[in-house]
Amino acid sequence: MKDKEIFAQILGIAKPWRVASIDLRKATKEIVIFVVHERGNAHTCPKCGSSGPGYDSRKRRWRHLDTCDLRTIIEADVPRMTCPEHGIVMVQVPWAEANARFTALFEAYVIDWLKDATVSAVARNVKLSWTAVSNIMGRAVKRGLERRKDTPCEHICVDETSFKKGHVYITVVSDARTGTVLHVAERRTKEAFKGWLEGIDEDHLAAIETVSMDMSQAYISAALEVVPDAAEKICFDKFHVAKSLGEAVDRVRREENKKLISEGIKDLTGTKYHWLKNPEKMSQREWKAFEWLREGSHKTARAWAIKELGMSIWHYVSRGWALKAWNKWYSWAIRSRLEPIKKVARMIKRHLWGIINAVVHGVTNGPAESINSRIKAIKVKCRGFRNQQRFANAIYFHLGGLNLYPEGAR
Repeated sequence: MKDKEIFAQILGIAKPWRVASIDLRKATKEIVIFVVHERGNAHTCPKCGSSGPGYDSRKRRWRHLDTCDLRTIIEADVPRMTCPEHGIVMVQVPWAEANARFTALFEAYVIDWLKDATVSAVARNVKLSWTAVSNIMGRAVKRGLERRKDTPCEHICVDETSFKKGHVYITVVSDARTGTVLHVAERRTKEAFKGWLEGIDEDHLAAIETVSMDMSQAYISAALEVVPDAAEKICFDKFHVAKSLGEAVDRVRREENKKLISEGIKDLTGTKYHWLKNPEKMSQREWKAFEWLREGSHKTARAWAIKELGMSIWHYVSRGWALKAWNKWYSWAIRSRLEPIKKVARMIKRHLWGIINAVVHGVTNGPAESINSRIKAIKVKCRGFRNQQRFANAIYFHLGGLNLYPEGAR
């Protein structure tokens, strides 16, 4: 088999295209494959598919997968045609997407690399600039988002994650069931979430059953204004409540410990994590060692008991019983004379409607927190990002569940 036929098969080139010649350039360690469009064949508009006469041609070059460690380039004089509807357009080549500088197979190769390595590492290995590889990722994300089907999502999570130091955040919307990122927006504002909600089809918007979030007023306002019956669907995150109660218990412990130390008593010294650890994750030995503390007369023990009672209410399934239990809990917490606990109790009282929704629906913002952890891992691995758009591209690329590959590489 001749070398032209070999490369034609490797590249998937068929009529009206053919490999005209192959040039081995030892000085630059390149193989240049010259491809031509045979005369007498009809030209097809890449936008509408209609046929039209040729106009002229333009020389184009594409980087292809290396051949025996030699940089491989495809060159072709690509015809332009006259389309009745779109005017003068360039004919689509079968080995690359429109306006691309790389073949579809080369971009697919880079995409596979990017799934496991950073942009910098891939750039070094394929001998491209950082910007060129980052742009391949950006095109892959754009391609994937355009292909994404508009399907209803019954359970969504919205949360913020930091872009960089200095309280610079982005908003991330995800599917609670699949853990797929649906939307990334700059900042953590009402408009960031509302803009995405307003772009959803009305039927799909009505199909939303739960919207899990922390107690961010911006996200609450956006959902209430756009999502039908949002007051019955907004669910405040259990872990956010648990974190607030845990911090309150620790503040009580610190204040009490200072007082006890001044009296020469060190009962609470070094016990911070005894009070904060989930009892369900304690070993029998740890639970036994913790017994004398939790059953003591310290204020911290009382604060811990209030916290644990609050956490037990999340197991209720009836709205009426859950509401009754929370009101009973609130009565105890507000009369506890423990100011950190009382502060959290007031916060819970203001947001009780969404907490009850979360209890009844049995949902949490756990999937969003999991995504946040994965986003942080991406950020640490890449040592940060130059701007928010590149950060968003990386999130969509790794967590968006997108079809990233060029058409010609499927």
